[in-house]
Amino acid sequence: MDIKSAIPHRPPFLLVDEVKEINEESILCQTTLRAEDELWSRVYAGHYPGNPITPGVLLCEIVFQAAAILMSERVKKEGRTGVPVLTRIGGAKFKGMVKPGDIIEISAELKEQVSNAFYMTGSIKNNGKLAVKVDYTVALVEE
Repeated sequence: MDIKSAIPHRPPFLLVDEVKEINEESILCQTTLRAEDELWSRVYAGHYPGNPITPGVLLCEIVFQAAAILMSERVKKEGRTGVPVLTRIGGAKFKGMVKPGDIIEISAELKEQVSNAFYMTGSIKNNGKLAVKVDYTVALVEE
């Protein structure tokens, strides 16, 4: 799957490396947090220097990008137009640290759709252990 055709994000802010599985209701992606990449080198240089950890807000953004890929594919199959945009974060829980070099597994799942609002949940696992869980809403808006 060509991620760049699904969402408008581009390097250095395209944070999803690969789509592993996708269906109508969910997506599973993978990303390697490379300390040498343009964005991550800057983040890790200033976020806990000497013992860098990935900021929670950026981990949530990775989940949101995975959800945007899922929604883009869903909308395309329905013959609709528009771009998915985050409209609400219902809650986020951070259960474990993610560090430079970690390979993370990202999941996003559609719980309910009401008109152009998509109520979702997502998570990140690091070495098989839950690192982040977040509930959020995505709206489909015209470009």
